[in-house]
This record gives sequence, structure tokens and C-alpha cells, in this order.
Amino acid sequence: MFSLFKKKEFFSARDKAQIVEAIRLAERETSGEIRIYVESRNAYVDAIDRAAEIFFKLKMQETDHRNAVLLYIAMKDHELALFADEGIYQKVGAAYWDDAVKKMLSQFTKENISNGIEQCIAQIGQTLKEKFPYIPTEDKNELPDDIVFGK
Repeated sequence: MFSLFKKKEFFSARDKAQIVEAIRLAERETSGEIRIYVESRNAYVDAIDRAAEIFFKLKMQETDHRNAVLLYIAMKDHELALFADEGIYQKVGAAYWDDAVKKMLSQFTKENISNGIEQCIAQIGQTLKEKFPYIPTEDKNELPDDIVFGK
């Protein structure tokens, strides 16, 4: 059976490629991991609760250093959240994540969503590099770099 409704693409192919490349660049100098999850609507009241659910569903808590970060976006609901594992969260604190969200939102209000995501990835990558630098003998890419799209 075929669908008469075409699923709306949130990003162009070029935007997707640039976001994935931003993740790869950010992770190149750290043991940390960054993932992006995008869906149309958030069925939950609080975006951070939804981000936490997805974080654990994607098994992001299983990284060796507990330093994975999920960027969650519900496009139609205009919601976003950053959810960080305990290793990196404890090293930078809540104010850091609040600031990262505010910076990204300032880009989103300019209708520049993919650029806002890339800047957030770069900021998080720099912090991960400082707190969890790359160790050539130990580090590996523990999680996929692709964007995960929900419903």
C-alpha cells in the first residue's frame, strides 16, 4: 500500500549532511558523544522528560565515560531540550545547558534552525573536548552520528 501523504522533511539533504558533519567534527577531539533527535510533536508536557525518554531508549547512557548529550527538537510544538548524561552534566552544571538552549533558541527565532543546531553542536563539542579530551588508545565512536527522526 502507498501513502497519499508525503512525509514533510524538516531539513534539506544539504542541511542534514552539514549537521552530521558538525557532529563528526565535534566528536573528533573528544570521547563524548552527541546525538540529534527530531520529531514533529511532543506527546509529553515537558520537553526535558521526552528528551530523557529518548536518551535512554537510544541507550546513550551506555557510553564508557557517561558523556553523551542528546539534542531533542519537537518542530511543530517549537520545543527543544538538551539532555546530558551524568558524567558531563556534573562537570558543567545546569546553567551551562540553559545557556546552550538560549543560544540555540536565538538562532531558531531567526528561522535558521539548522545553523542553530550546528552552533549548539560546536559549543557542546568544545565543552566535551575540554572535559573529556580524545584519548587515541581508548576512544571510539560509540554512537551513530546520524540524525534520528521520530514521528
